[in-house]
This record gives sequence, C-alpha cells and structure tokens, in this order.
Amino acid sequence: MSVSTAPILITGASQRVGLYCAERLLDDGHALIVTYRSERPAIDALRERGAITLQADFANEAGIFAFIDLLKSHTDHLRAIVHNASDWFAETPGAEADAFAQLFSVHMLGPYLINLHCQPLLAHSTPADIIHISDDVARKGSANRPAYCATKAGMDSLTQSFAARFAPHIKVNGIAPALIMFNPDDDAEYRSKALNKSALGIEPGPSVIYQSVRYLLDNPYVTGTTLTVNGGRHLK
Repeated sequence: MSVSTAPILITGASQRVGLYCAERLLDDGHALIVTYRSERPAIDALRERGAITLQADFANEAGIFAFIDLLKSHTDHLRAIVHNASDWFAETPGAEADAFAQLFSVHMLGPYLINLHCQPLLAHSTPADIIHISDDVARKGSANRPAYCATKAGMDSLTQSFAARFAPHIKVNGIAPALIMFNPDDDAEYRSKALNKSALGIEPGPSVIYQSVRYLLDNPYVTGTTLTVNGGRHLK
C-alpha cells in the first residue's frame, strides 16, 4: 500500500486489535487519526508517535455528530476509515431496550452517519476505503448476545449497501473475525473450549486482522465483501 498524505481513521484504537493496527500503520509511515472512549497509556504513546487522538463516544446520536464535527476540525481529507469501535455485553433483564439501543448506535448508527458525513473527506483521496470490523458470530446468531449479534449483522449489511452507493470511487469492505486473541484472565478451560471451535485451533493474534486490513486497502478490485477470519469455524 502506497503511503498517502491523507490520514487513516481508526475508531476504537485504544487497546487490543485496534491499537495493534494503529501501531502497525504508524510503523509503515501512515498519517493516523484514532478515536478512544477512555484515556489509556496506549493513547499517550500513539500521540507521542504523531497520531491525532480524538475522544469519542458513539453510544448515542449526539456523541456521533460531536465526533464528526471534531474530526472535520482536524482534517478535510481521509485515505480510509476503519470502523473498529465496538461494545461487547449481554442484555440484562429489564434493560434489553437500552442495551439494544447502545449496541445499535455503536455498531450501526455510528458507521452509518460517519460514512455519510465523511464521504466528502474520502472523495479527496484516490484510492479511498471504508472497512467495517464486524464479527463472525453474525454468521449464525447468538443465544446469549442476540442484540450484539444482530447489530454486527447490520454492520455487514451496511458494507454491501455503502459499497454499492459509493462505487466506483470508494471501496467498502468488512472483516468478520473470531477468536483473535484471548484476554489475560481467560482460564485454561475456556481457552481449550474456544480453540476447539475452529478447524485450525490456534490463537492467531492481531496480526491477522492487520494483514486483512492491508489486503483490503491494497487491492483495487474488491468491494462489497466481508472477509471471514475465523480459523475455519464454519467447518465444524
């Protein structure tokens, strides 16, 4: 991927996969804008390396529009948008509607409004890309987290709709991961059970998502596609 003067925006880049992708893009010489909900030491480290860091909360419409205005005050052009911001929680009895509304806002309304209102920024770049980071669980649904799963499935639908709407200038694709990296407090029983769900049976680490991001940014002939990065879970 050639290095552009236009920055790449990654939402939710304060930890884990988002942070790794941000660090790798900086390693490769790209201008970078990242969002974060809460301050973390990693955000300071990104600032020190030259990234523009913007606090954002996508849990409601007001927060989304506030972010869009803030973003436009920092740049008038973008090379790409990587929608990585995500919430992960199950609904609790009596608060299902609030949970669904928040997950919908983060996973669907945020990307939807950002795509619409930042299209002019992407129009200044050739090539230009939007990448939605979805979840492989959307492929089959979830009994434990139906709201999470439904809103991630909605993000997959946005990939196809915006790919059609923004073609030919802006490519729009998605990535649907599963079991990329464990949390430090995941116990041995959980890790074994999770690894057995996939054909490859490994914890690949965040590099596989960065490789997928790079593939989508580099390839001029792919749009409207969601890459499944799940170690072959659909085979079991």
